[in-house]
This record gives sequence, structure tokens and C-alpha cells, in this order.
Amino acid sequence: MIRIAVLHFSHETVTFLANDTTLEDFVYPGSPCAGEALLAMDPKGYIGGFVQVAREQADVELVGIESPGFPKTGTGSGWVTEEAFEHFVGRMVAELRAQGPFDGVYLAVHGAMGARGVARPEAELAARVRAAVGPKARIAGTFDPHGNEDDAFFRHADLAFTVKYFPHYDSHLQGERAARMLIRAIRGDFKPAHATVKVPIISPTVLQWTGAAPWSDLVQRALTWEARAVDTYVNVFFGFPWSDVPDVGMTIQVTTNGDAELARRVADDMAQWAWRKREALLGTTRVLTIAEGVAAARDAAKPAILADHSDRSGYATWLLREIIDRGLGKTLVATVADGPLVARLLAAGIAVGDRFDEMVGGTVDPSAGAPVRVTGTVAALPGGVRRGNAQTWIMVAFGDGNVVAISPYLVQIIEPDDLRAYGLEPNDFEVIAIKSRVHFRRGFDDSGFARSIFLVEPPESFLGTVRLDGLPYRNVDLKAFYPYGSPAFPPAPPGPARG
Repeated sequence: MIRIAVLHFSHETVTFLANDTTLEDFVYPGSPCAGEALLAMDPKGYIGGFVQVAREQADVELVGIESPGFPKTGTGSGWVTEEAFEHFVGRMVAELRAQGPFDGVYLAVHGAMGARGVARPEAELAARVRAAVGPKARIAGTFDPHGNEDDAFFRHADLAFTVKYFPHYDSHLQGERAARMLIRAIRGDFKPAHATVKVPIISPTVLQWTGAAPWSDLVQRALTWEARAVDTYVNVFFGFPWSDVPDVGMTIQVTTNGDAELARRVADDMAQWAWRKREALLGTTRVLTIAEGVAAARDAAKPAILADHSDRSGYATWLLREIIDRGLGKTLVATVADGPLVARLLAAGIAVGDRFDEMVGGTVDPSAGAPVRVTGTVAALPGGVRRGNAQTWIMVAFGDGNVVAISPYLVQIIEPDDLRAYGLEPNDFEVIAIKSRVHFRRGFDDSGFARSIFLVEPPESFLGTVRLDGLPYRNVDLKAFYPYGSPAFPPAPPGPARG
């Protein structure tokens, strides 16, 4: 039997947020988990694809190593604490040693985790796994395209597969690829050769929608290379600028079956194409101010979506305030995060039909704004599941047919069914205001649901802004990246040694 260990440790870390992602944030019913529970945790995603293909092989045994789920804070939390990182990695490594030997290891990671005291968390995880399983075992990983990666992961691992689309339609497919190629590598049929090129482009994630050119062209170029060159796999990491880490920015990775020269040629071609298109890549998306967006939504074809892409904590109230001030009607605001308010009201026994008069959201950092007074009636107290963690929302009806959903944590609505899971019918509203960057296009744009879409952010350069030079970077020199500097690409070769 081929024995493969399966591990999961994933977080998209917004390092500028004040609240660290703690050990406790990863612990809730269903997390951490091991064995069959881990193997079944993401049936439509990376792990689901990996397990499906691996179990098509009669001689493959999968072992789910105890792993945390995505934290209950979602992406609304900052640095992963050193305690959390060391705790979970330590348990994973100990279990690998106890249950080994293994022929292979599959790592379901993200690529944009920021951990205190760990420069490159995914590469560090791979290094410790390698030390535990030995040099002969093969290691494969799957990644989100918003990873900040360089060649460090490949110093310890053999294979990496990154989602190509944003929204992320192909996570199950990349999990399938990881299983297929890891098994081939274990059997000696695939001998990985890699090439990695960093491209000095840094871009806000809201600009990286692959449903329009030239981002769609970048994806197509990768697919074309994979189609024309057998056993060639191309990863394009778009980058995640909200993590203040040294390997931020765009990265091209290519893996071939033993052909290092081909890997280098493909990586150079992809990187140079992206560099030639750098101006267009950053100029495809229009972002309005909050006031402009609300005004546009009032007169637009309905249903209209207002997507506040910039809210990274979930507590931002700018959009809610403008909706109230302008008297917008038949509007759903989903959601405004306010954990302390939700906890206080639930503890006090709030009930459906109760009068509601509370200050909502704001305060956690300047980008969240000030709390907004909402006066209305408690319409519902539905519970639901968010990435395996149960949450209770407080639905408040106010104004002219409006509802605001108050949640404990940041919620990024992706599909209309995300709202229906909490008892909300999207078709009952003319305007739906959500906290999302591009993911929502899966359910509201590509599906044909929305007739109008407006991306909005406050006029100030707050956290989440498309104006990255307004962020307090400490580990990143923006002048080393387009469009904030004039970096040379490809970089000049090193000069002759001087003695």
C-alpha cells in the first residue's frame, strides 16, 4: 500500500488588523479534526478533490492527521500567533512520526498565512514535515492564488498546485491534480523539476478578477502552456498585499517532469507577459466611493449589488451609514460584524419582535468607522454554519423594507444561498450590500442574478483600499513594485565579483 498523510493548515492573514489569530480561534466544534472527519471537511474543495482521486487507486491509503479548520474569524483577523502556529505544527509533526512511515504527504494550505516569528509559514510547515517523514517521501501542496510565495516551499516539497480562477472555481480540480501527481511521483513516474520567477507587481485583490481581460488572458496563457507541453503545471500567484511579509507580490511557478530547462522557459514567458501587461492588469476594475456607489445603486437596474471590497474586519459601517442617510429602501446589508453586541444581546435573551435601538459596528480600527445607530425591530435570530463554525446572526428590520444582518465575525457573502441559509430571500430586496471583493461574482454575477454591480470603498486610504501606499508596511518596500516604483524586470544579472 502507498500511505499518504493529509494535513490542513490555512489562513489568509490580514496582518494590518489589530486582532491576532489565536489558538482559540482555530478551536470550535469540528476543528481541529483528524481521520475521516478531516478527509471529509471540504468535499467541494482541495481536500475533496484530493481524496476523490486518491481513493480511485486501490493501493492508496489516506491518513488524516489532526489539523485545524479555517479559523472562526475567517479572514477578519491578523497575525497567527506563534503559540497557535507552534501548537498545531507541533501536533502534526508528532502525529506524522507516530503514525509513519509515509510514502507521501499532502498539505492543504493557503499561501498567505502570516505567522509571528515565521517568515514563510507554508515553507516552514513543509520543512518540518520533511524532517518528520524523511527524504524519500514525496510532499505536495495546494494553494490559493492569493498566496505570497517564492521558491522556499520547493526547497522542502516536490509539488504545488494553485487555483487559477478568481472566483475560485477550480479548487477541487487542483486537489485532484495534487493527488494524481503525488501518486505518480511516489511511483517514480514523475520527477519534478521547478522554476520560480518573482514578478515585481503588487495589486489589490479586488483588481484580480479573472472574468475579464487581461487577467483572463493570463489564466489562458497558463492553460495553453499546460496543454501544449505534456506534464507541465503552471502556478500564478496573484499575491496578497494585506500580508506585510517579505515574499509579497506576484509569483510564477512551473513544474515539469524532469525538464528544468522547459520549466525555466515557461516561467520566464509567463512572467514577461505579465510584466508587459502590468498597466492593464491594474486598470481593469472601477472602484467607486461609498457615496457614489449608493447613489448609483438607487437609479440602477435591480437587483443591484453594492460590494464593499475594502472592509477587512467586517465591522465597517461606512456603507450602512450612507444607506441610512440616503434613505435607500428594500436594501439588505449582510453583514456588519459586531461580536460584542451579538454576545450581549443573546445573553440578555433578545427575542424576535423586540424593539431594537443600538449602536452597531465600527470602533475596532479607523477603517471600520464609527458605530451607527440602527432603530428597528428584531426580525429573526437565525443560526447557521460558516466554514464549520456555527454563528447566530441578529436580523434587524428598519426603514423602508430594509434589513441589516449583524454577525459575530466578518462574513464574505459568495452565493445567494449563503443568505438563504440564514432565512433571507435575496429576491425580496432591490439592493444587496455585502462585504466582498471578487468572490461574490460566483453567485451574483456569473450566475446572472445581479443586473447591476458596484464596487465601493471609503475615500480615505483605509485598510483594504486599492491605494496600497496608504498602508503602514514595515516588511515591504512598495518602491520595489509596480506601480509604486520603477523596478527593473527582468532584474539585471549580478556584476563580476570584486576581490
